[in-house]
Amino acid sequence: MSASHDRKFFDTFTLVLGILVGVAVGLIIIARIIAGNTSVQHEKEDPVFQKDVAQRIAPVARVAVAGQDNAALNAPAAAPAPAPAAGTTDLAGVDVFNQACVACHGAGVAGAPKFGDKAAWAARIAQGADTLHTHALQGFQGKGGFMPPKGGRTDLSDQSVMNAVDYMVAGSQ
Repeated sequence: MSASHDRKFFDTFTLVLGILVGVAVGLIIIARIIAGNTSVQHEKEDPVFQKDVAQRIAPVARVAVAGQDNAALNAPAAAPAPAPAAGTTDLAGVDVFNQACVACHGAGVAGAPKFGDKAAWAARIAQGADTLHTHALQGFQGKGGFMPPKGGRTDLSDQSVMNAVDYMVAGSQ
């Protein structure tokens, strides 16, 4: 083995390695071109994608012009509230919890005991259902936090709020 053999081996090895790298780069470029022409086009034709894009590029405001039909500028109608249980105007506890109570009792905001946290609810449950109902209906300021009257939802009936309290107590015992 001489230096010329080593040199020839090194040159051949470098050439083969260069060809392999070139083929790999070529395959990557071809794959990107194919992906750009298929998956991206498919995504653009997807109705959900088109709806999302339309929402993102929609104008943030519209101007009402005097003397023209501006009915399209009206705010969309609010979603209807869940229907009360049959034969009553009171909502079930789970419905009230999901509408109003979960905002604080779901995450423990403002010292509110989290739903299902037995330790946090134990002392409150020990006070009795009447006390819990009174605090929920009239509001309560304690060491641990603040409970606004009816959880801030004064449009709810007293019975609906008490149903929600009973639901949270049942889920935290």
